[in-house]
Amino acid sequence: MRWFTACSLAAFSAAFSLSPLPALADIYSFTDERGVVHFTNLPHLDRRYKLIRREAGSRVPRSGQAWMPTEADIRKFSSIIETASRSHGLEPALVQAVITAESGFNPNALSRKGASGLMQLMPDTARRYGVQNIFDPVENIHGGVRYLKDLMAMFNGDMRLALAGYNAGENAVIRAGHRIPPYPETQNYVPKVIDIYHKFRARKG
Repeated sequence: MRWFTACSLAAFSAAFSLSPLPALADIYSFTDERGVVHFTNLPHLDRRYKLIRREAGSRVPRSGQAWMPTEADIRKFSSIIETASRSHGLEPALVQAVITAESGFNPNALSRKGASGLMQLMPDTARRYGVQNIFDPVENIHGGVRYLKDLMAMFNGDMRLALAGYNAGENAVIRAGHRIPPYPETQNYVPKVIDIYHKFRARKG
């Protein structure tokens, strides 16, 4: 569950407590230009999010740093990520970065729009790539990696445009004249994922 729109903090908290996400998670919020209130437990999705509730024991990134998963989170899915990345010709660091930004390595993540699992596949995308159980980490990661590979090919290896397509859809990138679409979420998403990607690459070095 990446974010809620136009709901109360009490309603968000109730839904959050019933979700399969980890128990310790802070809650962030912002009000957009239309007056719609957004809530999330993943503040890295949009720089406008501000902390409104802290849970005891939750991790807090240092100022200016992108949130990063723990080594334990990464190890749970590292073999699947390595296999999928090698099979489809992508860097594992890029796949790890997308998973970090999309779900925070939570295999049960579910967005308001219906994006699901580690790589937050939409139902239509899951069907396109033969994913039958969208919450199965193996199927979800392989489906997401194949989609990301196709986006990289579609945009001639331009990682920025491929990531924009992953977030907003390839047609939005095409309509924008092969540029990052003018959506605040997408314009924040692309540099955030690239920043996380470089952090994962540095770990390998």
